[in-house]
Amino acid sequence: MRKLLQTTAELAICYLEGLDARNVAPTQEAIANLIEFDQPLPNEPVDPELVLQQLDEVGSPASMAMAGSRFFGFVTGGSLPAALAANWLAAAWDQNCGLYRITPATALLEQVALRWLLDVLHLPADCGGAFVTGATVANFTALAAARHAVLEREGWNVEADGLFGAPPITVAVSEEAHPSLLKALGLLGLGRSRVVKVPVDEQGRMRPDAIPTLTRPAIICTQVGNVNTGACDPVGAICACAKEVGAWVHIDGAFGLWAAAAPSLAHLTAGMEKADSWATDAHKWLNVPYDSGLAFVRDAKALQAAMAITAEFLPTVSEHRNPSDYTPELSRRARGVEVWAALRSLGRSGLADLIERTCRHARHFAKELKAAGYPILNDVVLNQVLVSFGDAQTTHRAIADIQAEGTCWCGSTVWQGQTAMRISVSSWATMDADVEKSLAAMLRVAGKYCSREF
Repeated sequence: MRKLLQTTAELAICYLEGLDARNVAPTQEAIANLIEFDQPLPNEPVDPELVLQQLDEVGSPASMAMAGSRFFGFVTGGSLPAALAANWLAAAWDQNCGLYRITPATALLEQVALRWLLDVLHLPADCGGAFVTGATVANFTALAAARHAVLEREGWNVEADGLFGAPPITVAVSEEAHPSLLKALGLLGLGRSRVVKVPVDEQGRMRPDAIPTLTRPAIICTQVGNVNTGACDPVGAICACAKEVGAWVHIDGAFGLWAAAAPSLAHLTAGMEKADSWATDAHKWLNVPYDSGLAFVRDAKALQAAMAITAEFLPTVSEHRNPSDYTPELSRRARGVEVWAALRSLGRSGLADLIERTCRHARHFAKELKAAGYPILNDVVLNQVLVSFGDAQTTHRAIADIQAEGTCWCGSTVWQGQTAMRISVSSWATMDADVEKSLAAMLRVAGKYCSREF
């Protein structure tokens, strides 16, 4: 065991140290070599050293360098050193973090991490919280609490009696709602298509004046951090509208919620604390390893009512927080350990610097690309940049060539009918030199066939 784990650590270190020198995307040869994994299950045991060797020799070259400093394809942070190390140690602990009596260390670390999160995000200190896989399940978890609460007000117990015969819930979402939110609504039986879609402005922000009159029970789903533009809904005004009809307000803040932790950006989330529930990812801007999502609910009892599980064989204790009372899963890994480690290592100022620094990089990308003649399609308020290289065909060609060139990796999107390259800057590892190197590659590649006369 010792030798194997030492070898593993060395291989992981070598992989991370080599990211700066390799192309961000894997080569076609490396991808083709993945066929070596596709073998019949062996009849006899295989030496773990050989298993690890194959994983590294075949798998490592075929991985996307998401842990590096020049991956801008999605809102994906690399893993902070302390968070990665904590993840490794927690994996060795192998705790099923559901019940305090069985796993007190990880349960307490999760409780402390929750308190710190509510503090830095300026959310009510008595919120309930859930450590889940990602924003999809975070939205699902928070909206399950919303479903419980709005139906309980109408005298209906949805956990006991289901949705058959229940008062219909009106759900309003932004026209720019992320598909993961719609998936969560579908999983909850509230429907992906029966939602009321609220118009947005030119940056993708929900328009409070366009919210129709809602019939109780009702839920309004808002967004902090549009996945294309980074724009944030005016949640304070939306909460005021919701209060008039007694609607529950949920915020999908997969990455934008973290703006609240940065003094220069917190104004974008003004009024956010007035909502009833919030969903975000820690594996985005907090830069912890995948997977790590977070759900917060103002009414902790509503969250517990929607999620708690009891059985004679489960040794719960009332004087301590049992994590499984707040999550869809009973069995799960101890995600709170790396969240605690990330916050402990960064501190309040380090977290603010991480958020502000990546936004500064995004603004620099936008400034230099615009100066070179390429239109920037969004107001760069957070870490998202949309740039066009011409018509859809030309822009797709430029993106493909930038990806193939290998210095950095950005993806494509369509924003209000126009094809664009999206640059998402989220990693702690991205430094000024990475931005300049990436810009040089983008301009060199795009300049081959872009006239820049738009």
